[in-house]
Amino acid sequence: MSDDIGDGTGFGDGPDVEEELLEEELRQAVSLLDPVPPALLQSAVDAFALRDLETRVAELTFDSFVDAIPVRGAAAVPRMLTFSAGETVLDVELTDEGLIGQVLPPAPARIDILTGPYPAATAEADDMGRFTSTVTPSGPFALRLHTTDETVMTEWLRA
Repeated sequence: MSDDIGDGTGFGDGPDVEEELLEEELRQAVSLLDPVPPALLQSAVDAFALRDLETRVAELTFDSFVDAIPVRGAAAVPRMLTFSAGETVLDVELTDEGLIGQVLPPAPARIDILTGPYPAATAEADDMGRFTSTVTPSGPFALRLHTTDETVMTEWLRA
């Protein structure tokens, strides 16, 4: 006599492959037919960035993809970004080898490289505010700067 009490209702049975396939098809259909509006997605990202009310938001003040004049014949030009939050400035260079930056005014700090809710990597700034990381963000990313006095969060960008 079998101990299996499955009655075809799904109770007592293992995961139903057909149900899993149907669920996946429905997820794909919703993402195609009713995607999240970009403004709502941006609001969600902004709200997540502000989850710590003590954190100041650093505004993007320079992006070489937008603000710089392209150099003819230059290949693999690093992307230069500058973020400002009051007196605090964060200069960042994105290269194929990683991320290089400096915190101004110069001070030791920890920089979290965010690609989701948790840091993908962390870099430590020296006494001159300089830092490096071998992680090059891909897709949406933000930086969170921790100094002894404050926490500053950059806006989210696409690498």
